[in-house]
Amino acid sequence: MILVPAIDIINGQCVRLTKGNYDTKKVYNESPMEVAKAFEGAGLTHVHIVDLDGARAKHIVNAKVLEAIATKTSLIIDFGGGIKSESDLQTAFDCGATKVTLGSVAVDSPKLVLEWLQKFGADKLILGADAKNRRIATHGWEKDSGIDILDFIKNYSTKGFKHVLCTDVAKDGMLQGPSLELYYELLEELPEIALIASGGITTMDDIYQCAELGCAAAVIGKAIYERKISLKELEQYQTEQN
Repeated sequence: MILVPAIDIINGQCVRLTKGNYDTKKVYNESPMEVAKAFEGAGLTHVHIVDLDGARAKHIVNAKVLEAIATKTSLIIDFGGGIKSESDLQTAFDCGATKVTLGSVAVDSPKLVLEWLQKFGADKLILGADAKNRRIATHGWEKDSGIDILDFIKNYSTKGFKHVLCTDVAKDGMLQGPSLELYYELLEELPEIALIASGGITTMDDIYQCAELGCAAAVIGKAIYERKISLKELEQYQTEQN
């Protein structure tokens, strides 16, 4: 299982939210680049960058931060937040994203998203499935789409999506463990997807449990910043896997 540390950006700074609520913003570092370099220094290979300003503005805002991290580190970047148009998507790729996560736009404009799938391919796109009470939440998690998470993922996986990033909003930033039951259910029903677990991962045990379930990757955010999991432990895990 791939470990994917997260960098969430507001005003060019590295922040974390609780349950996606912007009012809970806590700045952990003025420099996302410094954080990315620390991840790279610990032998981590991937990073999940979220443009929280972009998620609110409905277009990419922090493209320069993405570009800087892409050019000054060797990290494989998946990027999300504010991708609503093909020009945004192209900007993300041009600025160095390897993969782009599509969240709200997959609810609002499915036809457009399927066109992108044909054009860019399943290895470049990640379906963002963020759930509140099992229903897909959109627009920086502030709107309830009313769509059941399993139906949503199933529909897109039959159309060719392979990578799925699933965040249980209720768990995000709470440091109370991930939604293992939800991940188990999704992988039982849809064994063909590459599921990326996100939200609530707090301990190394959580990471091992996600791996045991068959998750392809796990996004780790606040647990790193609040020092619940050290970069040393993540480095050790990576070494064990190789």
